[in-house]
Amino acid sequence: MDPSQEIAEDRPPFVRIYKDGRVERFMPPDLVPAGVDPETGVSTKDVVISPETGVAVRLFLPPLPNPPPTNRKKLPILIHFHGGGFCAGSAFSRVAHNHLTALSAQAGVLAVSVEYRLAPEHPIPTGYLDSWAAVQWVARQATAGPGAEPWLAEHGDFDRFFFIGESSGGNFAHHMAMAASGAPAFGPVPTEGDVPVKVVGLIAIHTVFSEANASEDDHWQFVCPTTRLPDDPLINIVAASSPDLAKLVCKRVLVCVAEKDHLRGRGLLYHDALKKSGWSGDLELEETEGEGHCFYLFNNKTQKAKDLMNRIVSFINRD
Repeated sequence: MDPSQEIAEDRPPFVRIYKDGRVERFMPPDLVPAGVDPETGVSTKDVVISPETGVAVRLFLPPLPNPPPTNRKKLPILIHFHGGGFCAGSAFSRVAHNHLTALSAQAGVLAVSVEYRLAPEHPIPTGYLDSWAAVQWVARQATAGPGAEPWLAEHGDFDRFFFIGESSGGNFAHHMAMAASGAPAFGPVPTEGDVPVKVVGLIAIHTVFSEANASEDDHWQFVCPTTRLPDDPLINIVAASSPDLAKLVCKRVLVCVAEKDHLRGRGLLYHDALKKSGWSGDLELEETEGEGHCFYLFNNKTQKAKDLMNRIVSFINRD
């Protein structure tokens, strides 16, 4: 049989691997171009931040008053990490685009969605390193001078960063916040040229972590072949080698779970671990009854999806 057609491994619902090394994704993202959203007026554009790796971001800028008032405040910067089990999804997908467009419009934030490289072609920790490179690229625009990305330099408030992610993206958001706190679990990370990232808030939605004492996790071992379960701080938030959660420097964290989500217990574990760690920030828990994993991404018109959006907007805009 032709090796290009012979299946080596099936990993539903994410990927199929053929014996010639080709990777087929069962749910390829429905990609949408950047532009101007006619309903909200949010403008979007894509920026490749590393031609060598292909790591890129999509920027979301809400409509601004014209002419701008003299005392206009700059916009909080919200950095988003998409989900997809570490091996699927895209910052340019329709679901991510629609969600960030609505969030940018309603919360009045300058959103940045990160397009990181995916496993299995790029095993963990590649996605974390790509995401940290994107976070650092955003932060450096504050002092990049004439070469700075103009939307960020002109409209972004570099004293007000928020990180947000759903599913595996919630895991990324947590670890980026810990890295910004000087305690990365995916390190050592390059430090030359790194700049401070002033994270105000973290929003972790239906987040992927392992059970506290899990000695096996087949999918995690697939995306991270070098894992050391159960003592892997990237997936086990209470591992002995996990950085001290009390070091998290952001002021507040919102953990979102859903009643019928198979990962509900993992989100509660994360919430409880933060609570017990001695972290001094404001910890909040939001549970949606009767809904499953990332329900709001696939139908944002339901009342429960709107309620969750309003909760996130309120969290961001609180003084």
